[in-house]
Amino acid sequence: MSPKVYIDGKEGTTGLQIYDRLARRQDIELLLIDEDKHKDTEERRRFLNAADLVFLCLPDAAAVEAVSLIDNPQTRVIDASTAHRTAEGWVYGFAELLPGQRQRIRYANRVANPGCHATGFLACAAPLVRLGVLPADYPLTCWSLTGYSGGGKKLIAEYEAPGRDPRLASPAPYATGLAHKHIPEMQKIAGLTYPPAFLPVLGDVYKGMATTVLLHNRLLKGFPSAQDIWELLVSYYQDQQMVQVAPFGGEGPRQYTTELAGKDTLLLTVSGHNEQTLLTAQFDNLGKGASGAAVQNMNLMLGFDETEGLSL
Repeated sequence: MSPKVYIDGKEGTTGLQIYDRLARRQDIELLLIDEDKHKDTEERRRFLNAADLVFLCLPDAAAVEAVSLIDNPQTRVIDASTAHRTAEGWVYGFAELLPGQRQRIRYANRVANPGCHATGFLACAAPLVRLGVLPADYPLTCWSLTGYSGGGKKLIAEYEAPGRDPRLASPAPYATGLAHKHIPEMQKIAGLTYPPAFLPVLGDVYKGMATTVLLHNRLLKGFPSAQDIWELLVSYYQDQQMVQVAPFGGEGPRQYTTELAGKDTLLLTVSGHNEQTLLTAQFDNLGKGASGAAVQNMNLMLGFDETEGLSL
């Protein structure tokens, strides 16, 4: 029998993107709640406990509530909210990030899907901490340019409204209080002593992402050059299908936020010189930054090919 899969919160942007990736598959049975009952607690409880695997595409509080409704020990969960990303008992759903992470996801009962900005930051920084090159107490800074679809239906409507505010055409830094909700997972998963100074920037594109970390090489262990760091990351991500490292950038190519829009992969570019290094992760905020990563995690947990149903 095909495993039963339920998306709690299919009406939101992430839920719809997951549904689009799963609707045509013949190797799962997709459980669909009646549209007029998707907020009915008892009906949701029934679906949550009938599924082999559940995606939670809900606000944080609702995701916590949904987990409390599950009493079937066989129901496995992938939570796309922020609620459980640093919680005990939950596995962080970034298969390529750390040694053994793919196996931890494969056998986990509870998986927390990464945040989009966190995905880009961690792809750059976490391997270097793990390899001992980037000190855990390094004063990291990061900025991340993202498409507006990550803000959900309300923000999408604002950007796509007729006669919209003309200022929306220009990039807009936000969360300027330096307390963005992805920072706790950035710090914990990367193994940092202090949280990074992080600034997200909203762009006038529907989807796409470019997350950048800048390093002073003199503060790194061993004083590596930018090309040394590139070689380390090429080796670290060797043979990965969903995360790849571009050829060394040197002076650096022009980088576009929409470069991987529509894909479920992530491309890491390293450029710079002997004194400084620039690392940029390009990906789709709805792909490897959200729904694509969630389906990748589902594939691992249910024993399918890791890239089944995904766009490479």
